[in-house]
Amino acid sequence: MAEKNKTKIWVQRIVILMVIVAAVGAGAYWYIFNIKFDATKDAKATYTVNALDLIHEFEANDSASNKKYADQIVTVNGRVSETEAADSTINIKMIDTTKGSYIIFAFQTQYLDEAKTLKSGDSVSIKGSCSGGAYSEILETEYITFKRCTLNK
Repeated sequence: MAEKNKTKIWVQRIVILMVIVAAVGAGAYWYIFNIKFDATKDAKATYTVNALDLIHEFEANDSASNKKYADQIVTVNGRVSETEAADSTINIKMIDTTKGSYIIFAFQTQYLDEAKTLKSGDSVSIKGSCSGGAYSEILETEYITFKRCTLNK
């Protein structure tokens, strides 16, 4: 009889622990998928750089550049090379035509209208959160991505 009580107590403890773990997991899941970011327009840029200089910095050492720029608000000044419509956003590209390396900017929903006014050749200043860069072995180019972007005026 004492063995059954001990087993019952352990089963209860395991069930309680599983409920606690499930509650913590559900809370973390809810937090991550409902996180809201401040408008990038109101954020202060950590760095202000020229597009070609940024591309060359990543080409020279993308590991060091990722440590410096990733998850930072960065203002990039340069010329629009092309625009492309994607699912629910507009992507703006600045391309280094000598090597094909590029920066791609995805605009925040509330700033899509101003992004739609841009065209190839426009000189712009774009502020966004740098997601980092990587070298594509297939394309043999460096690419740098930005999210939550806005025109910097």
